[in-house]
Amino acid sequence: MKKYILLGLILIWGIWNTEAQNNRWQLADTGGIEWNIKSNLPHDDHIEMSGRKLSVVLRYGVDADKNFSVNRSIIWPMLRFQPNKTRSHLNKQFALDVRDLLLINSQSLGQETVDKISLEGLMVVDSRFEKNSLRMTRVLYPSTTEAAYFEKYTIQNIGEKAISVDLPDLDMTYISDPALGIYGGYTYGVKSSHKGYYTLESGKDLTFYITFSARKIKEPQPAFNPEQELVARKEFVESIWSNLVLETPDKVLNRMFAFAKIRGSESIYETKGGLMHGPGGEAYYAAIWANDQAEYINPFFPYLGYETGNESALNSFRHFARFMNDEYKPIPSSIIAEGDGIWHGAKDRGDGAMIAYGAARYALAKGSKTEAEELWPLIEWTLEYCKRKINENGVVASDSDELENRFPAGKANLCTSGLYYDALISAVYLGKDLGKPNKQLDEYKKEAETLRKNIEKHFGYKVEGFDTYRYYEGNDILRSWICIPLTVGIFDRSQGTIDALFSPRLWTDDGLLTQAGTETFWDRSTLYALRGVFAAGATEKGLEYLEKYSQRRLLGEHVPYAIEAWPEGSQRHLSAESGLYCRIFTEGIFGIRPTGLKSFEMTPHMPSEWNYMNLKSIKAFGETFDVNITGKDGGLEVVIKSKSGKTLTKKIKQGETIRVNFK
Repeated sequence: MKKYILLGLILIWGIWNTEAQNNRWQLADTGGIEWNIKSNLPHDDHIEMSGRKLSVVLRYGVDADKNFSVNRSIIWPMLRFQPNKTRSHLNKQFALDVRDLLLINSQSLGQETVDKISLEGLMVVDSRFEKNSLRMTRVLYPSTTEAAYFEKYTIQNIGEKAISVDLPDLDMTYISDPALGIYGGYTYGVKSSHKGYYTLESGKDLTFYITFSARKIKEPQPAFNPEQELVARKEFVESIWSNLVLETPDKVLNRMFAFAKIRGSESIYETKGGLMHGPGGEAYYAAIWANDQAEYINPFFPYLGYETGNESALNSFRHFARFMNDEYKPIPSSIIAEGDGIWHGAKDRGDGAMIAYGAARYALAKGSKTEAEELWPLIEWTLEYCKRKINENGVVASDSDELENRFPAGKANLCTSGLYYDALISAVYLGKDLGKPNKQLDEYKKEAETLRKNIEKHFGYKVEGFDTYRYYEGNDILRSWICIPLTVGIFDRSQGTIDALFSPRLWTDDGLLTQAGTETFWDRSTLYALRGVFAAGATEKGLEYLEKYSQRRLLGEHVPYAIEAWPEGSQRHLSAESGLYCRIFTEGIFGIRPTGLKSFEMTPHMPSEWNYMNLKSIKAFGETFDVNITGKDGGLEVVIKSKSGKTLTKKIKQGETIRVNFK
């Protein structure tokens, strides 16, 4: 018997060790992730980092000889060109190799050996140059508030003899054509902080900085302090990581949640139209979308308590509200160019439902009656717009969906009706707290009940042998967005839907295919699906696939964030998808559903292999509070403790709902 137990343990260890070896990256003790470079080369990847006035996509790699390379695509969203469209911003690539510009004892540095690359809201590259007895550390990071990106280089003499170091006077300036710029000409370029000859004694080090910046030509050149900018970037990361803290026995999930908060929060731009959260990806900045911002990320920001995020969310709804009209013509899908233009290329994508859903959920979670009153007219208008789009089958018609005709969506799709259903429910909760007429709220409630029946009647279907949903009338191929009902509390077909989502027809190593039989995947539907699977109570199944997904995105070949899509966009790190990742936990695993400005329901779904799960420093519903859940006597003990001193302790069964009111 002991022999078989030992063999079993060896087998389990072997499987675990094989999976660990497949990960290129590993968790770092500092709180980030690191790639200890040994073999499996060459390897290239890309990552996006952002601040208030720029974004940078670093395309970096290590070749077969362990040399590091980086190509920087830097975007300045508010330096705009004619015609003033979505992508009409200053975007320049710099493939400058600073290493090749240095002279050590009058010679080039020679062969590099990269030992480690670390990511923690910035990039750190540790290298050796054996020929010259040197170590080099590169730190790559954007400014949090200025239109500048920085690289910090530290050279350490690890030899026994003093060496000479020659640094170039690096000062390259470019000027754009003033006739093309919205604000005239732009100047952009690269500048070093140090130049000249230095003697480096044994054991000593030398630090210098490279700054990439841009500005309107008529504006003075700012005086940057790269070291202070590095401190500010680290403080930003720490502030994001210290709020809405996830604690579970699964360190990979905890760490990816922490990274997702960074990417979801950093991509906010200081435009002349106010703070605007932008998806990124070298394409989408200084603009807002009804899906990425209103639907995906805005409902999340109140939980994080990131005031810049909350301000950008409220600002986005204000921009959408500008387009309300008495004729109930659709609100544009996107408001672009710092608020000066619109994009409506796919016509009505169900944007009204997206905005109603996001605005109502944001207002409830934010817990501000003043903001809720301001948003109520927009919620009313978008609900009325959707009501007027109800077709003969009792569901909401739209021209397309958020994939904008990349895949067929029919004349009425499941996504739009599901979002409208949830928005109606949220409006009832919100309206009660705002003292809106009972007649109006009863009508919303009745409309939701009728719509739920019609969703089942029209979309409920057997597709490819699964009792699930067709995405639109005539659809007979499985689609990833069949998960939508699970995220809005409709569980009538949960088992068939979950079986379909995790079947080989849809699930891949990279998550869900958009449509069975294709190779295209978009993370947004995978993230919605995982949230919905937990909400439906399929906790063990959800955990299995959440762990697979998180391992791949955080520690695999392309790290450390959720991505947009493939093959389109080459798996860009679009920002709002990271917000969707966090919502798997807040709304799926912890099961938080706003029911008022100061109240919510919570239906926890803790995996059986966990003995605890906590969310610390939640800043929503007008409170700062912790949720601590432990396994106890075959059930769960939930302790909710607010900063104001209120405490709720309750023992519940798995999947049981508790109600919390901070009034």
